[in-house]
Formats: sequence, C-alpha cells, structure tokens
Amino acid sequence: DSLGLSDFLLSSLKMLSYETATPVQEKAIPFVLEGRDLLAAAQTGSGKTAAFVLPILQRHADSLQNEKTERSLILVPTRELADQVGAAIQRYGQAMPQAPKTLTIFGGVSIDPQIEKAQGGCDIIVATPGRLLDLIERKAVSISEVNLLVLDEADRLLALGFADELNAILKLLPDERQNLLFSATFPQAVVKISDTLLNNPEQIQLEVESKPAEN
Repeated sequence: DSLGLSDFLLSSLKMLSYETATPVQEKAIPFVLEGRDLLAAAQTGSGKTAAFVLPILQRHADSLQNEKTERSLILVPTRELADQVGAAIQRYGQAMPQAPKTLTIFGGVSIDPQIEKAQGGCDIIVATPGRLLDLIERKAVSISEVNLLVLDEADRLLALGFADELNAILKLLPDERQNLLFSATFPQAVVKISDTLLNNPEQIQLEVESKPAEN
C-alpha cells in the first residue's frame, strides 16, 4: 500500500496472499506509475510480472477516471509466458470496478479465434511477435495507439530470432510512448535494442551478475 496502488488492486493482492513486495516490484512500480522508461535485470521468479502488470492496471483505472485512452502492449517470447502474463492480468485485476479488455495472442494455434476475440478493440495486448504481426497484417488489431510497451524476457525474445519481428513492430508504434525492458541477461543484442528503445531509463539491477539458468 506504499507503492501508490488503489484499494481494488490491494484487495486482489490480499486475496492472492501477497503481503510484501519483492525487490523488483518495490523498485519498478513507482517508476512505471511516474511514466518513466525502465531497464530491469530480473530473473524468472523474481516477481517481475507483477512489477509491470500492477502499474499497467493502475494506469488503466486512472485513465478511465480522466477519460483518457490507455493502451498497453506486452511482448513475450513464448506461448507459455503469454498465457502466464494473461492469467496474471486477470488475477490482479479481479477486484477492479472495470477491468481492461485483454487480448492474449500467440502462434501454434488457429488464428481465427484470436481474430474473433480481437473484434471490438482491446486495452492490453499480450503477444508473441510473429502472431501479433499476423493479426496486424489481417487488420484484426492495431497498435497505433499503444502508449506503453513492455519487452518481457528480452534476451529470450532475441535469442529465439525475433529481432526482425521486433523491429517491424517498433516501426508501427507511436513515437511517444513509455517503454519497459525486462531481461535476465544482457548480451550485445539486448544492449543494442535497449539503447534504441529506451529514453533516459531508470535502471534496476538486483544481482551483482545476472546469468541464465544453468539448464
């Protein structure tokens, strides 16, 4: 309750038995709410999903009160992570008076149900890059009004060969937006895209040295 989150989000966290913020949540949430760009070294299991989902939900609620448009895009490397982030949005937003419309899209499954679900627009898109571009090409979704972009597990996104898709997506986004980049490691490819993407970012480094899981 010291991080600037509304009572309805705190109510959801209480139902989920979340009592204390993890270090990445404690550091990231205020920066995201302030509208700052963020570069965070965070391993899987550090609580990083809540570190960006909670302030995104807070900003959505604030935008409804202020009659503003808030659109967020969360890019992830795998179907499994897309499912996890989509489920987290539902859990953390369960007590919201008006939850954002969320679209979770990924490859390896039929595109038609995703196109159908995209009809009528959405507030938050959670997507793998290739399938997002497929839906954009079919004019099922638009990212022209996105004002907050998250790259989650950026090192895996680039390691899996999504560099071209990421560049194509970035060209379709508005120039003025908030950018958040989370990565467990920082190979040259991640450093390069962070230098291009982020504007005077706040930096969060939780370990002396971030390294990938041994397996």
